[in-house]
Amino acid sequence: MFNNNDRESTAPVDVGETYEVTIEDIAREGDGIARVEGFVIFVPGTQVGDTVNIKITRVLRKFAFGEKEE
Repeated sequence: MFNNNDRESTAPVDVGETYEVTIEDIAREGDGIARVEGFVIFVPGTQVGDTVNIKITRVLRKFAFGEKEE
């Protein structure tokens, strides 16, 4: 029997949590890319080198989305 992989998350982040991250790269779509314990988080409206506080808005199996907190 297979586990329900949609619920089995290995992500080190959870929706609603906040983190201070540094933007390391830019995705093709223009979103900033940060990492928490190696886990990729896309953060719109950021530039490489920015250190920002983000709030996680969505977590998928291989990556997450966050928004910049002002």
